Amino acid sequence: MQRLLNYFRKVFGSEKVPEEVYTHNSLEQVDFFLHQLINQERIPGLANTVLKKGDVLFQKGYGYADLAKKTPVYPEKTLFRSASASKPIAATALAKMVSEGTIDLDASFYQYVPYFPKKGFDFTIRQLASHTAGIRGYKGKEYALNKPLTIKGSIDIFKNDPLLFAPGSGYHYNSFDWVLVSLAMQEASGISFTDYVEKEVLKPLRMKNTLPEEPEITFPNQATFYTKQRSGFKIATTVDNRFKLAGGGYLSTSSDLAKLGQAYLDQKILPTKVQQEFLTSMYINGQPTYYGLGWQVSEDRFRRPYYGHVGNGVGGYSNFFVYPEHELVFAMLINSTDPKIQEVLDANFYPLFFEIIK
Repeated sequence: MQRLLNYFRKVFGSEKVPEEVYTHNSLEQVDFFLHQLINQERIPGLANTVLKKGDVLFQKGYGYADLAKKTPVYPEKTLFRSASASKPIAATALAKMVSEGTIDLDASFYQYVPYFPKKGFDFTIRQLASHTAGIRGYKGKEYALNKPLTIKGSIDIFKNDPLLFAPGSGYHYNSFDWVLVSLAMQEASGISFTDYVEKEVLKPLRMKNTLPEEPEITFPNQATFYTKQRSGFKIATTVDNRFKLAGGGYLSTSSDLAKLGQAYLDQKILPTKVQQEFLTSMYINGQPTYYGLGWQVSEDRFRRPYYGHVGNGVGGYSNFFVYPEHELVFAMLINSTDPKIQEVLDANFYPLFFEIIK
């Protein structure tokens, strides 16, 4: 506890911390920590949902969904950009297709998308989903495109570029992999990726506040998205993420993301064998990549195993973690491009909950 007190004083510059913050195993510590991130102007707004065995352990909004209007954040209804936390949503839809026999993870990508330019090597759906196919990442400002591209139309951005390595011989994290996965899913199923995800994932899990962002529409309860500068927060540049919906284009709430994590803990959304396949790290030359199929699969600094995803995009940052051994689900959404707080979250925020549930 003294370590925590010292941390609060050092990082937040607070010599006078409320007495309840010192209480062992108290959620007051969590509340104080998150309030200070707002007070120190490290983030504009944040929604946080934590589940323990399916019950809400902690759920609260901090700061503002819109700074100018001083709109509060509500974890159950404020829409944030989920960034790469979209990948587990897409992965769940892909896993549904695999369990139905609609798509084969080890089939060539060209079996489903024969019009994609041939490369020096063939590659599979599994390799795309695990970032081991050799597809390149963003160049320049491709991460912030504001063009009305379809999933199929967007492949013109990178389709003529060579692979970075022979598929299966390396790991390169990128969102174009999941553009191609979603395209293959459309071709295999005969329906749009958006419609399939809505029907097979979002509706069954009652994720009614998870939807594709549409730049021309401001949805009710949608947050304003910011980028942090030295002078403060400015409204983020306008982007159109619909073409990369599978890799980072969904809007969601912390409450909805937590539902997805809980569905995996309860093993109610997928057959056990298929779920485990998606949540198992790939290996390259005998070394783990710490990434399964659309899911980060790793251990935290205290060697506690988890699966989930960190997301960073224009105007949005996310943490989505599931700790199966502790039956904990964490879903945190922030309306700012990378606020540079991951280190402080990993070292101090998440450990508080493991103290609380002892």
